[in-house]
Amino acid sequence: MQLETGISLVFEYMFWASLVSSHLSRLAEDLILYSSREFGFVELSDAYATGSSLMPQKKNPDSFELIRGKAGTMAGNLCGFLMVIKGLPSTYNKDLQEDKVKMFETASTLLGILQVAAGAVETLKVDSEACQQALSEEMLSTDIAYYLVKKGMAFRTAHGKAGEVVRLSEDLGCPFSELPLDQLTKISSLFTEDVSSLWNFEHSVEQYSAIGGTALTSVNLQITQAKEFLNSFSLFPQTSVVS
Repeated sequence: MQLETGISLVFEYMFWASLVSSHLSRLAEDLILYSSREFGFVELSDAYATGSSLMPQKKNPDSFELIRGKAGTMAGNLCGFLMVIKGLPSTYNKDLQEDKVKMFETASTLLGILQVAAGAVETLKVDSEACQQALSEEMLSTDIAYYLVKKGMAFRTAHGKAGEVVRLSEDLGCPFSELPLDQLTKISSLFTEDVSSLWNFEHSVEQYSAIGGTALTSVNLQITQAKEFLNSFSLFPQTSVVS
């Protein structure tokens, strides 16, 4: 029966490997979109991209596409081995030799995914100007509700009031920052001169300073904690995994 514990360890390893690859697959999908001409937020290094066989001006994000594809392979390995044992009785059966095939392939694939993902992200170029140009005041709609909540309004009500502000902006054909204060006060008397601070994207980011928030201090803390966590698992304590 002790053999069953060993099989559980194989499953646990394959599950976590599949979960890691799924997270990296989602990151890869984001960066594939952001590297397209339609977005242009990032550019892959030539070392992690290839040219098109047809269009000479095109750069294909092969590294991220392969990560995305291999994540499916790893999930398939996990589900495949689950199907092997679902009808087996207790103790060892010869069917269980299949765990070697699935586990070794999963381990090898995960190592490759991690190496490619790390290299592709490390050499990625970010076009901050393109990111700035893509910002729209509509993204600040939730901040309107948050502004009202901080002044004592229930979120359910504030959510509706924010919708009214969005509708007013559409009716007048102007962005939030150009809405007349007298029009806003008709929606809620809680709108005052300080509402102008809402139409600032840096302010929007910095106001969320809780653990896991978007404020710079919070993000830096998360990065520091992640590095400390990774370094605590280094095989060689004197060598840092990340710096």
